[in-house]
Amino acid sequence: MVVFAGQGDARRSMSLLWRAGQPEQPARRPGPGPRPGLSVDAIVTAAIALADAEGMAALSMRAVGERLGRTAMALYTYVPGKSELLDLMYDQVHAELPADYPEDGDWRAGLTAWARDGLEFHLRHPWVLQVSQARPVLGPHEYAGMDTLVRLLRATGLDARQLRRLIGTLSHFVRGCAGTVAEARQAAAATGEPDEQWWFARSALLAEVAPDFAGRYPSLAALEGESAPGEFTPGEESVPYLEREARATFEAGLGVLLDGIAAAVARTAEG
Repeated sequence: MVVFAGQGDARRSMSLLWRAGQPEQPARRPGPGPRPGLSVDAIVTAAIALADAEGMAALSMRAVGERLGRTAMALYTYVPGKSELLDLMYDQVHAELPADYPEDGDWRAGLTAWARDGLEFHLRHPWVLQVSQARPVLGPHEYAGMDTLVRLLRATGLDARQLRRLIGTLSHFVRGCAGTVAEARQAAAATGEPDEQWWFARSALLAEVAPDFAGRYPSLAALEGESAPGEFTPGEESVPYLEREARATFEAGLGVLLDGIAAAVARTAEG
């Protein structure tokens, strides 16, 4: 399920995101004033907790209100609607992303730490992956995260045109890998079948239903025969197969991307 941000009232959303004016003032005040103890921040925090626990599909003004012991109507006093709430949630949760990476000129170490932090961030909040990047929220924390990545990339010395493309490449890479891990985690719960059981049941049938598999797909068969299974690292034994593979792919892919950036840096230095 893909969700598009920025579907609510533009002025209200942007004012709430940037807390323009008085941050704790409600968006509108129909009737008597709100009861004490409720605020925009409290509503957003409760909504994030709900999405973390039950997923995006469970998000509604009513459900958030129930978490706070209030009615949905009480929330509308502070936040105009679910669309604006989603914008606020998405931006607020990005405040978790680190920004204090060392500025020692080691851009590779900085980008490695940034990518790993981004992976774990998305796995803590997998609902974030459902918010489309086609319509950015344009909030302060989203911008802060982007500013951190730009700062790390500037240490490479590459020009602005290259940096703009690398921002997109790295961001999509991290989100894509996080999505695979998140879906691997969800698969067992959604289907009731562990990864290993699912793979064994189907892969064992390939020899029966496709006895000419190696002849039909020779390159793939050769690769499978040549590649040895990865070794477990301490504490990894209990990690499901698909998540292990996705994390290994993340580390390998990140290394290749950083090697490519290093090659671009070397070309720039030579030219």
